[in-house]
Amino acid sequence: MGIISTHAKLYRFNALDAAAVAAYLGFTVYFTVAGESIEQLMLRIFPEPATASYAVNAAFYAAVGIFAIVSARRVVGRDLRILGTRPWFTLVMVPLAVVVMLVITAIFVAALGTAQSSENQLGIQGLLQQVPAWLMIPLLVVLGPFVEEYLFRHLLIGKLSQHVNIWICCVLSVVVFASIHVVGREGLELSALAPYLGMAIVLVAVYVWTGKNLMFSYFVHATKNLLAVVLIYTVPPELFS
Repeated sequence: MGIISTHAKLYRFNALDAAAVAAYLGFTVYFTVAGESIEQLMLRIFPEPATASYAVNAAFYAAVGIFAIVSARRVVGRDLRILGTRPWFTLVMVPLAVVVMLVITAIFVAALGTAQSSENQLGIQGLLQQVPAWLMIPLLVVLGPFVEEYLFRHLLIGKLSQHVNIWICCVLSVVVFASIHVVGREGLELSALAPYLGMAIVLVAVYVWTGKNLMFSYFVHATKNLLAVVLIYTVPPELFS
């Protein structure tokens, strides 16, 4: 009875969840509608466009991340303890999941035609080419993946599945995760969605497969982002053109 009660508390929506979602949606809508005015304001504070863009993204994820970390702290502790009981599983399966993610992404890209870089992806690549790694890694490898796994896996599947069929939650997680990364001036083009669909499917799969282990899906997400960061910083920019 105590175990069931504890589980119910961990997957019950609370005020911090609402605050995190409100902050994420609020910032997203505001940046989409008033992006140019924000950019002009930040350029007055930071003379370099890349620094201004980094500051906006860092503030965005930090604001949401505070709510996410505080809300999910007990789940994070529990999931880390579980993974700590089988370290070799984590060390082997995390990179394997990233490989599977790359394969599935390649299949989606081949099926949907030439991959089209989304506005979001182009913006990140631009930042990576102008902002030093010691600033980008905390944002793209540590904070960003945690916020997204908290929102799109922990909330949309872990908590929402207490009220809605879990498979509906999984589909919702895939669609929302992929869409939020490409929505912008280019719209929801399938060629732009392809990389994020492959990524979302694997992250949803490992989250459910590991018994809704938030930290395992986070490690997979963070490892994939780290790989992308390393490649962009080590491969000459002209090879991406």
